[in-house]
Amino acid sequence: MFKKISIFSFLILIMACNSKKNESKKEEKTIPIKTATLAYKINASLGEGAIWNYKTQELYWVDIEGKQLNIFNPLTSENKILETKSRIGTVVPFTEKEALIALEDGVHKINLESGESTLFTDMKNELPGSRLNDGKCDPSGRFWVGSMHLEQITGKANLYTITSENKLEKKIDSVTISNGIVWTSDKKTMYYIDTPTSSIKAYDYDNKTGKIANEKVVVQIPESLGFPDGMTIDEEDMLWVGMWNGNAVICFNPKTGKVVSKIEVPAHNITSCAFGGDNLDVLYITSASIDMTEEEIKKYPLAGAIFKIKPGVKGGKSNFYIENKPTK
Repeated sequence: MFKKISIFSFLILIMACNSKKNESKKEEKTIPIKTATLAYKINASLGEGAIWNYKTQELYWVDIEGKQLNIFNPLTSENKILETKSRIGTVVPFTEKEALIALEDGVHKINLESGESTLFTDMKNELPGSRLNDGKCDPSGRFWVGSMHLEQITGKANLYTITSENKLEKKIDSVTISNGIVWTSDKKTMYYIDTPTSSIKAYDYDNKTGKIANEKVVVQIPESLGFPDGMTIDEEDMLWVGMWNGNAVICFNPKTGKVVSKIEVPAHNITSCAFGGDNLDVLYITSASIDMTEEEIKKYPLAGAIFKIKPGVKGGKSNFYIENKPTK
């Protein structure tokens, strides 16, 4: 039942609403905005999976649809390309000469010199009509990798871990497009993105066991900003997210759910990012050249390239996969 209000009260209510709108616009204008520059020109179809190998000072990244693992050296501006057997979802550092890559039938071990790969974790039974997508290693060296249905049917994908003993465990089910994943510096919280939800979720994380609990949404992203894809985290535990259809990397504060800053990128579909460089103060950004209109293709001729920027904060060292071979 509605109550009658006076004209004076009604005017006060309108003024309050307008005040809130003005405050919101003012807040948007005060968000720091910077622009990334070109790091390496390449026309990747679906650049993804950026991760910095701090031991070799190289950026690992993948072209999913191009079926390629890339290793970019910023000092020499060389980009080594290794062809893969099928679409490659992501890559994580392993040994001096090897990395783990997520392919369509499971996780493979790839020799970074020869490009030869062998099946490491068979996941064929887990991936009917699906493929592996984004993933990273947690602070204890477990490999967390998610899937996505090829037709992008809602709830047909999952998030898995491959333990240091190469044991496959399903962690989250009923996912649609498994994407960005990171852990806080105190190793107590995991953040995770299922892209179509347009949200970032937090989980209590046990580094010793790899268990997660108490799922909650900490950032809800409006579609006007794009869709959240790959993600990295800085030393202050702020979240940096590549925005598909958003022309940017956006930094979110998971404590407040608000935008902290924005990095505009001269490409339409921004897919992932990683802190690199000697001081881990350079943000490297991947992009895609697919899923664009003719107008967007003309507007963003650098789509598919690698970009960079010094955002004013540092990241942490990437986690490598740690293998514990069973003793005989």
